Amino acid sequence: MSKCLVCNDNFDPFVDFGDMPIANAFSLKEELFNEYTFAMKVGFCENCNMVQLVEQPDREKMFHENYAFFSSTSNYMINHFNDFASSVISLQGLNENSFVLEVGCNDGIMLQSFLSNKIPCLGIEPSQNVANVAIEKGIEVITEFFDQPLAQHISKMYQKADAILSANVMCHIPYIHSIYDGVKFLLKDDGVFIFEDPYLGEIIEKTSFDQIYDEHVFLFSALSISYIANAHDLELVDVEPQITHGGSMRYTIAHKGLKEVSQNVNRLIEQEKAIGLDNKHSYMNFTKSVDKIKDDLISLLTKLKNEGKKVVAYGATSKSTTVTNYFGITPDLVDCIYDTTPIKQNKYSPGAHIPVLPYNQFRESNPDYVLLFAWNHAEEIMKKESDYMGKKRHWITYIPDVRVI
Repeated sequence: MSKCLVCNDNFDPFVDFGDMPIANAFSLKEELFNEYTFAMKVGFCENCNMVQLVEQPDREKMFHENYAFFSSTSNYMINHFNDFASSVISLQGLNENSFVLEVGCNDGIMLQSFLSNKIPCLGIEPSQNVANVAIEKGIEVITEFFDQPLAQHISKMYQKADAILSANVMCHIPYIHSIYDGVKFLLKDDGVFIFEDPYLGEIIEKTSFDQIYDEHVFLFSALSISYIANAHDLELVDVEPQITHGGSMRYTIAHKGLKEVSQNVNRLIEQEKAIGLDNKHSYMNFTKSVDKIKDDLISLLTKLKNEGKKVVAYGATSKSTTVTNYFGITPDLVDCIYDTTPIKQNKYSPGAHIPVLPYNQFRESNPDYVLLFAWNHAEEIMKKESDYMGKKRHWITYIPDVRVI
């Protein structure tokens, strides 16, 4: 039995992925002997409906000066965050007298929209290397982890916030109650806390198990977010599905009773109950589906290897760490991974130690099959590579099941 991070009830894991390295810990050859791992088990709390990692890895191992994820490397995400910022400006009627805070601002991809509209803003980003990119854009950044004490400091040094924003960050933070205490303290009476994260409903329905890795301490639903918000005298007032990261949800939270609650909230909660997000049996079935994908993909890769086919991978994603390590995919089955992110190139993937090579070598490699780890960007990538792939080369995808395209 484990203790829930949200309500302190006991819960059991429903899937055990085994020892798992840090998803973004791409290493040089001489660093491979000293890899940090943790036991990656996932459980469901029947009291508060939260899905969570049983063990939380050391946050200093995940978020540091060599953090390997930069949001602005995707044109799609640049457009997405521009739209996100525009919607907040419109919703709150923001101007030069307003104040916006982003928790986990990464390289400033979203805050630069507020800056260009002359709206005062502040970023919180504990990973120094990506924070430096935001600072170079003229964005003010505090390189610390957000919590209640930091919220109190920000209130004194700046002002209370019209909007607190976050994208793909809240699910990373195990001390969730300190976050909500900080939000409660820092929000103006008519302020909003808006964040988006990978959505549990999509993960269960698509069997997108690779959304589970070290950084994703929680997998949120409207059911679980409502529970946390209510515990802090806050209220979930709106939800909006997003297609980012293979299926996300944008949650809007406000002080309880001060904003009208959209019908979208109750509608989504009823949908979640209908697909069993409040039922442990749904999660046991999810585990069976994951293991079928594992068997099918390993069988396919082994068959291709025996036939002498060349298989490479596309996208050294965080998600791929779960796939390669749980499935046992090594360089014996996949020659290498091609990626556009310089900090990952000419290194080895976490745990599986598959070489990561610069993307500009991809077309020279002449593969027969390409395993698409960046499946959540499949449409953008397949369109980009359509001329090269032609009819002689094939994509392999594995969400929601194994397919050769």
